Amino acid sequence: MSNLKELLMREIDGSRAAAPLTAYCFMTGFIDAVCFSAIFVWCAFQTGNSVQLALALARLFNGAHDYSFHLADRQALCSVLSFIFGAFVGRLGDKIGAKTRLWMTLGTFIQTLFTMAAAIAIWKSGQPSVSDSRDDPAWSNVASFVCIGFMSASMGLQGIMGKRMNTQFTTTVVLTTTWCELMTEPQLFHFRRLVKSRDHKVMAILFLFIGGFTGRAILDKIGSAGTLGVGAGIRFLVTLSWLFVPVKKASKN
Repeated sequence: MSNLKELLMREIDGSRAAAPLTAYCFMTGFIDAVCFSAIFVWCAFQTGNSVQLALALARLFNGAHDYSFHLADRQALCSVLSFIFGAFVGRLGDKIGAKTRLWMTLGTFIQTLFTMAAAIAIWKSGQPSVSDSRDDPAWSNVASFVCIGFMSASMGLQGIMGKRMNTQFTTTVVLTTTWCELMTEPQLFHFRRLVKSRDHKVMAILFLFIGGFTGRAILDKIGSAGTLGVGAGIRFLVTLSWLFVPVKKASKN
């Protein structure tokens, strides 16, 4: 038992965790493909949702006297608040140890449960998976809001866990900073050798793109609930993968 506790409580070497962190980036694109295809709201990228809420407030002062709380704005608010909640759950990692094998495994399993709950919620909602117009989102009932909440919470938790690892993958949910850092990478054009600081950023961008493509392709075949079920399965595999990431070596004095 003591050996198991020692195994779980040791810190993971972030520099050797490229595989699960790449999978995190893949899941960002995968989950966002489901959400954006239905309601044109991002579950992981809260910059756009925050600006959308600012615009909703600005409408109160434009002279049109439009005091209605539009459906798209409600969905954006749900996503922002749920993302914040998910990130707040990540504070548990600070108590356990943000880079410990126990927390990275447990935290990713919580993401899996959130994704599974989102799949069940959208399945129970009975609503379609794809919207063809921003003025007519495919999701509108209470169960769909529950789905949005769980998806966004899973991304908030993933983001803070990725950030705490302090690697070139950064949060794994927002690529704006990654693009900027990649373009200013001093060794960007050193193609004849591996450059970890450059290559990991490229992997993050590439696999987020692949995740979005894969998510939409599956969505068109089996719908939102099935796609989120697949996402929950992938996240469970990522959960298991943290058990095999090497631990950080003790520094030599």
